[in-house]
Amino acid sequence: MMRASIRLLETAAVATLAWGCSGSRSEPVELAFEALDLEVVLEPAVSRVGENALWLELRGRDGKPLDGADVEARVDMHAMGAMPAMGGPATLTSLGQGRYRADFALAMASTWQVEITAQVGAGLPVRAEGSLTVGTPGLRLEAVESDRARPGKQPSRPAEFSLSPERMQRIGVTTTTVERKSLPTRVRAVGRVVAAESALVDVSLKVRGWATRVKANALGVPVAKGEVLFEVYSPDLLTAQQEYVEALRSQLQAHGTSAPDRADDLVRASSNRLRLWDVAPREIERLRSTREVKESVPIRAPITGYVVEKNLVEGGAFEPGARLFRIAPLSQVWIEADVYEAELEHVAIGGRATVTLAYLPGKSLEGRIAYIQPTLDAATRTARVRVEVDNRDLALRPNMYANVEIEAPAVERLIVPESALLQAGNRSFVFQVLGEGRFRPQAVQIGRRIGEEVEILSGVSEGDRIVRSGTFLVAAESRLRSALEQW
Repeated sequence: MMRASIRLLETAAVATLAWGCSGSRSEPVELAFEALDLEVVLEPAVSRVGENALWLELRGRDGKPLDGADVEARVDMHAMGAMPAMGGPATLTSLGQGRYRADFALAMASTWQVEITAQVGAGLPVRAEGSLTVGTPGLRLEAVESDRARPGKQPSRPAEFSLSPERMQRIGVTTTTVERKSLPTRVRAVGRVVAAESALVDVSLKVRGWATRVKANALGVPVAKGEVLFEVYSPDLLTAQQEYVEALRSQLQAHGTSAPDRADDLVRASSNRLRLWDVAPREIERLRSTREVKESVPIRAPITGYVVEKNLVEGGAFEPGARLFRIAPLSQVWIEADVYEAELEHVAIGGRATVTLAYLPGKSLEGRIAYIQPTLDAATRTARVRVEVDNRDLALRPNMYANVEIEAPAVERLIVPESALLQAGNRSFVFQVLGEGRFRPQAVQIGRRIGEEVEILSGVSEGDRIVRSGTFLVAAESRLRSALEQW
């Protein structure tokens, strides 16, 4: 216990000694926020390739040290061209009395971005951003975003730089205004053509029998409603025909008696049995008029369409309820498209969709969204969307692939040209025009890309002036100027 106390005292003494030694440290950068003050010192005073440190001190508005803060520091160099991003979070050590040490290593001689965040208790976090350059004394920091400097302490603005009109013209810099535009939202997906399930019809019988002749003898053949699909021999159907004929004879004989309607119920019952056993009305009418019982009864197509499933061959036997044929009318088809979860908010039942086919360039078909699957595919993170399309000319056939473009209501968004963006690792920046030849890099959060424009979610406001072209050259110019100024 005694040894642990001695170690803590030694650590505190070393920290106090290090803070007090000004020879190897830079001049402090003092930033004032609404709730606290932040002082940052670089060690060594001239940053170098290899190990470096930032000494941080947090004080309240009353000047007292703030302990127990949640502090983070990062020193990064963003990716440029083929060079990957470098750096990352610094190793932070709490020294007590509101003081912290952030150790970091620099891998090469260049300008590095510095970011420090601090939060005390449930208060709002504060953030400072800036840079340091290897071989250049000190560092540059400023309070950013909603954090406001206290009157009397003006934070430095190290990220600002100036360009003369001649220099701007020489490197091809042009500016533009951040605009708010009404953007049409389009969701693109690949779909597969399937037969409309709600229109499929199965042909099956309620009696046992044998196929004596099959006319629809191949998959894909077209059939018309009422056309004979096959003929069947069934002892049950044969008996039912005979009973119907006998009932008709009894009805005829009863007409000359004192009870002329005594056989009507028998005729009605035998006729219903034939109908319920899928004998077509025209066959029942033929039997009524000819009184001729057929051993093979024709079974007709219930709808017009195409045979998409066939489970019957000539001479084959079948049991009651077996699916013998499936017929699909292809005058309307479904297209099942997979839409990513991030785009589902733009898709609604009843919305319009445009369908194009690779084998029909220049032609498009209009459809309507009829169904959105309520669950996601766990592997692809997509939901299936069903588009109903008129297909009277049979341009779409089951199992074809189609491109689907879904239209959504237009939304108002901030827009900047894509050429105005500078990508730095996983962050995006624009150069804000401050007037009188002054510029400043501004971090932005981007959304969708629409042609040659990019949606801006945060970072700039409507009406702000930004650099439109020559962004990369402006970035290089700002780095060079900051290094020369420090030198």
